Amino acid sequence: MSKRDYYEVLGVSRDTADRDIKKAYRRMAMKYHPDRNPGDAEAEDKFKEVNEAYEVLSDAQKKAAYDQYGHAGVDQGAGGFGHGGMDGSFSDIFGDVFGDIFGGAGGRRRSSVQRGADLRYNLDLSLEEAVRGVEKTIKVPTLVPCDTCDGSGAKPGTSAKACGTCGGHGQVRMQQGFFSVQQTCPTCRGEGKVISDPCGSCHGHGRVERVKTLSVKIPPGVDTGDRIRLSGEGEAGSHGGPAGDLYVQVNVLQHPIFERDGRNLYCEVPISFIDAALGGELEVPTLDGRVKLRVPAETQTGKLFRLRGKGVSPVRGGPTGDMLVRVVVETPVNLTGRQKELLKEFQQATEEGNKKHSPKKHSFFDSVKQFFEDMT
Repeated sequence: MSKRDYYEVLGVSRDTADRDIKKAYRRMAMKYHPDRNPGDAEAEDKFKEVNEAYEVLSDAQKKAAYDQYGHAGVDQGAGGFGHGGMDGSFSDIFGDVFGDIFGGAGGRRRSSVQRGADLRYNLDLSLEEAVRGVEKTIKVPTLVPCDTCDGSGAKPGTSAKACGTCGGHGQVRMQQGFFSVQQTCPTCRGEGKVISDPCGSCHGHGRVERVKTLSVKIPPGVDTGDRIRLSGEGEAGSHGGPAGDLYVQVNVLQHPIFERDGRNLYCEVPISFIDAALGGELEVPTLDGRVKLRVPAETQTGKLFRLRGKGVSPVRGGPTGDMLVRVVVETPVNLTGRQKELLKEFQQATEEGNKKHSPKKHSFFDSVKQFFEDMT
């Protein structure tokens, strides 16, 4: 009797995705499995046929050979029902299919030795500290190995024993209807061992809470959002596992004078309208001290001056940034009567020059006048 097409057996087409082939196999195998059809020879034959089809179509190499040569291309290599055959239990046959639902098959115990958790510490820095670099002492609450039991969790002189419920496997087999599935052992929680006489200091956990004092070197040029990794300074691992890492998260505080944008620094400097009109020399601050800045005559408010190399050297390398100084012309306040008279005289004197002394002002109002004339 000739064999049926494997795609026809599973009820799928040749371009069906692998995950859908698996779904079809699961559906057909559940339908014809002998556990659900006791004494039914026809169902048993169909179950064998479904397993044989899935063995070929779930293997990329066999599937390619079958697609090209048909049954002749896989007859010698298919043998044996690699997904469990008739000798295996229902859970063995579907171990690869239901592994994600029932926690996997095979009875393998998960290791009790686990890496410790990573920790995060938020560190505030002043702008000066961030730009120049600094060494900081921090205190970090964490879990460390218990000194009393050396991290074993058992009372000194004793040790953990194999779990009596699962026999040290970490898993137990449960019967759910016609399913026989693996589940994590409720007694040892999958570790395979139990501590009958726990350590009095850590109560069997193998770790205790401590506050560690650490020294952190902050390299020059760090900025908000940068992280510094301290390897092995996180939580201790369980049952002798390696410790996690500590990540120091940098946050640069707002500065009363400077603003930072990457490698550049910004600073606003107020000047009198006399200095702006006549020009002069100003002392402006930088992180390295005061420097003199020459302000030319007729400087307007908002003018930006660049002091090259007075910014930040980036932590990841590259040229040092600049200091950008923005001058803001300050209008005088709290004037005396005499000062007001002088300003009025000055106003009258400059108005005689009309557009000569305030070209922007007159240009603006000329544009406004033209705008309203165009509307009419």
